[in-house]
Amino acid sequence: MISQKTIAQIFETAKIEDVVGDFVNLKRRGVNMIGLCPFHDEKTPSFTVSPAKNICKCFGCGKGGSPVSFLMEHDNLTYPEALRVLAKKYGIEIEEDGNPDKSKEERQHLESLYLINQFTKDFFIDQMNNTDIGRSVGLHYFKDRGFREDIIERFGLGYSPNDGKSLMKKLDDVGYEKTLYEKLGVVKNGRDFFRGRVMFPIHNLTGKCIGFGGRILKANKKAPKYVNSSEAEIYNKSKILYGMFFAKNAIRKKDECILVEGYTDTISLHQAGIENVVASSGTSLTIEQIRLIKRFTPNIKILYDGDAAGVKAALRGLDLVLEQDLNVKVVLLPEGEDPDSYAQAIGTEAFVKYLDEKATDFILFKMNLLMEEAKGDPVKRSDLIKDIVSSISKIPDPIKRSVYVRECALQLDVGEKVLINAVNKNVVGNIQSRQRQQEINERRANRNAFEEAGFPEEDHSGNNDDEFGLPDSKSDNKEFESIGFQEKDIARILINFGHQNFNDDKTIAQFIFTNIGEIMDAFKTAPYNSIVFEYLEAVKNKTSLSPQHFLNHSDQKIREVALNFNSSPYEYSPGWKERFNITTSQPEPDQNFISDTTQALMRFKLEKIKELCEENLERIKSIAGEKDQAKENRYMQVHIRLKKMEKELTDQLNTVVLKQ
Repeated sequence: MISQKTIAQIFETAKIEDVVGDFVNLKRRGVNMIGLCPFHDEKTPSFTVSPAKNICKCFGCGKGGSPVSFLMEHDNLTYPEALRVLAKKYGIEIEEDGNPDKSKEERQHLESLYLINQFTKDFFIDQMNNTDIGRSVGLHYFKDRGFREDIIERFGLGYSPNDGKSLMKKLDDVGYEKTLYEKLGVVKNGRDFFRGRVMFPIHNLTGKCIGFGGRILKANKKAPKYVNSSEAEIYNKSKILYGMFFAKNAIRKKDECILVEGYTDTISLHQAGIENVVASSGTSLTIEQIRLIKRFTPNIKILYDGDAAGVKAALRGLDLVLEQDLNVKVVLLPEGEDPDSYAQAIGTEAFVKYLDEKATDFILFKMNLLMEEAKGDPVKRSDLIKDIVSSISKIPDPIKRSVYVRECALQLDVGEKVLINAVNKNVVGNIQSRQRQQEINERRANRNAFEEAGFPEEDHSGNNDDEFGLPDSKSDNKEFESIGFQEKDIARILINFGHQNFNDDKTIAQFIFTNIGEIMDAFKTAPYNSIVFEYLEAVKNKTSLSPQHFLNHSDQKIREVALNFNSSPYEYSPGWKERFNITTSQPEPDQNFISDTTQALMRFKLEKIKELCEENLERIKSIAGEKDQAKENRYMQVHIRLKKMEKELTDQLNTVVLKQ
């Protein structure tokens, strides 16, 4: 684990304009900088970088953050990965907490695997470009497919010689461990694994080479057409989509992922300028691959060759995509064509037009395809309806399900109520099945954990803690209620100004907690309650938290809240004061935090008193029939006292506001 000292050094050193500037062409505008958003397609720049606050934000799509969160979003990195990238960029040595030796050893092991793969990739490229056999066989194959030199270089295509020893000898000469390169599968049983094949390096989301696909060039019944690297710590075929590193930004901007089958299809479409394309590399889509796509877009367009039998087989696995609540369209290419050949045959513009015109919703496509088979056969028609019902029931969104039910009822000429009942029955069955499986998995996990610890199994099903480590609350969606707004305002002041001085004795944070310490449990709205309690712990430990702490927080929701509190599409024009001597009637927000804090606390207390009044009135109503005069008098006295406090606070608040 990266030490807090190192994390603090990274936060202090990383400059948002440097980090964003590696990906976006920025121009100065006033105190800020602006450029085209890297997260969505736009013609007018709305992506703003604030060097003073060390944050960025797009006021079109809302994405941005600190240098750490920008990298996490842009390159789909985890929090520790983004920290390590920044540490490397600024030459910061990383210190580890816990067991630093073990962590360092694990990182060095993984880095060695990456280095071997990069060396192997460079070897294949060199063999193709600088040997006679490589140029005449490997390079000739790619040129014959119509690939330009810049595309061949971009995707790192290469050639593996057929002698079976060249790569292993080079690896040994450099000094790489035999156990490591055998684990990666580039060498097996004392021979190069890839022999006489054109090579397609496979990259992870950060562009590191994690494996290879090799295509044989001579027909050989004993050898498969394609082979892949062995699975290792850095390569798991079911979690990878070929070309995702090159496609991820285009997928974000187009808000759509085009899915093809093979390496050459992907490369050919990229060459044609259609860059939001990835390949499943000939395998059925896995849940991990679907979730990988969903990180960038909810929209998938799948291209199939014109083979009807192959399409039907492929469609069977697509219910997984529906379960993940993605929008799936299918495009059937003309018979005998694949994406590579058809794009080259008709050109990019016509190909894109074809995709747009022929794209059909997956369920409707599946229904129309199966209806052709079921003509005149009641049994097949019944099976078709059950198949479609099964697919619709996988969709999590009830509104989307109802739309599909209505459309399919019309096209299948089946009563809508019949389909609704069938779908609902399947939905209930799916939920029960998942719950049973979850219970089994939890019991198994608990049993294993307690057995390892040497304790008997106990029932921990009553644990209600939410994702912030606080008791579950029914008030999570109260943001737009008045009390929710007040809690949000307290969180805003703590994030932006908690470290500032309220007076000579107290910071803003200390002043806030001194005044609301007795009603801390009143904070119910997530994630503001999490922010408030985290700051309270810091105050107890006599430390202070800056805005950068929350902008770089490990919790995504807290990062987003901090970014919204610290960014605005507007800025004060320096010309007001310098040229026209125009000033505002009160201090700017960044200098007005003391008054802001005082008013926010009053509003928060006022809302809590109003809430208590309502609760007390409910108690009075509930005992109306009990004829318990003493209890009723007590509640009435409480009500009078609360109303008096409400009036006093209202008067104070009005006085403060009128003075400004």
